Amino acid sequence: MRIGIVSTVAQSEATTAETPGDTSGAVYQAAARIKANIEKVLVGKGDVIELTLAAVLSGGHILVEDVPGIGKTTLARSLADSLQCTFKRIQCTPDLMPSDITGVNFYNQRSGEFEFRPGPILAQVVLADEINRATPRTQSAMLEAMAEAQLTVDDLTIPLPKPFLLIATQNPIELEGTFPLPEAQLDRFLIRIRMGYPDEAQEGGMLARFNGANPLADLRPVADGAEIQELQHLVQQVYVDPVLSNYIVRLVQATRQHADVELGASPRATMGLYRCSQALAAIQGREFVGPDDIKLLAPYTLSHRIILKSQARLRGRLAEDVVADVLSQVEVPV
Repeated sequence: MRIGIVSTVAQSEATTAETPGDTSGAVYQAAARIKANIEKVLVGKGDVIELTLAAVLSGGHILVEDVPGIGKTTLARSLADSLQCTFKRIQCTPDLMPSDITGVNFYNQRSGEFEFRPGPILAQVVLADEINRATPRTQSAMLEAMAEAQLTVDDLTIPLPKPFLLIATQNPIELEGTFPLPEAQLDRFLIRIRMGYPDEAQEGGMLARFNGANPLADLRPVADGAEIQELQHLVQQVYVDPVLSNYIVRLVQATRQHADVELGASPRATMGLYRCSQALAAIQGREFVGPDDIKLLAPYTLSHRIILKSQARLRGRLAEDVVADVLSQVEVPV
C-alpha cells in the first residue's frame, strides 16, 4: 500500500541556498540528504523513508510491521548507517533476558567492587529485530528507555545518549513462538508503518542495484547526532495554528468515543501526532502545518494505539477503519 506523501516544495526551492534562521530550509535540506542516502539501498520506498524521518525528527520511536523479506531490517540498518551515531542491534528470541538488553552489575574480583556492564540499549540508534519474539518480561525492559530516555539497573539510573531512537520490527502473520506487544509498549511507538510489496518496476530495479556489491556495505554517514538534535529543535518551531491543534485533539477524542472502540488513543498519541505533523511539514519545506499533514499521519500515529471491542473484531473491523471513520466524521478546519 502506497502512503502517498507528495512533497509540496518546488524544485527551484530545493536548490535555493539556505538563509540564516530558515527553519524549513535547514530541515528540508538535511532530510533530503538523508533520504537520498537511504534510497541508495531501498528502491521505491520514498514515502516510507519520509515517514521514518518524520518520526526521527519528532524524537519518536518506530515500529515496522510487515511480512518477511520486505526490507524492514534493511530500512533500519540504512537509517542507522546514514547517521553517524552509535548503533546496536538486538536480535529478539524467546530466551533473551532483560539483562541482555539493559546490562548487568557484576562483581569484579580484581577490584573487589561491583561494576556495570552496559547492554545494547545504551546506544543512540537501537534496532530490536523481531521484537515480538521476546517474552513480555524482556519486552518490558525497553519501556523506561522508550518513555523517559533513561535506564534503571538495580539502584543505578543512567541517562541514555542523545538522540535516542528505537526501531523495532515484527512479523504480524506468524504467531508461533511470538508474544504480542502489550498496549503500554505499543503506545510508546510514535508511528507504525508497513513497507508493502514493490511493484514490478521497483523489484526489477532492486535486482539491478544488488547485482554485485551490496550497496548497504558502502553506505556512509551523511549526518551526525548533534545535527539530528538541532533539527529536532528546529522542527518544534514549525507553526501550528490553534485551530489545527484543536483539530488534533478532536480526532483523538473521537477515537475514544467510537462505538467499536474499547480503548481509544492516549494523550501521548495527541502529542505524537502534533510533533510528527510539525516534522513532516518541515521535511517538505514548509514553516507551518496544514490539515493534510494531520490527516495523512493520523493512521500511522493512532491505529496501533486503538483497541477494538470483541464484537467489532468479529465483524472484521480494523483499527485503521476506525481512524478512517474519525477522519471522515470530524470536520476539517479550513
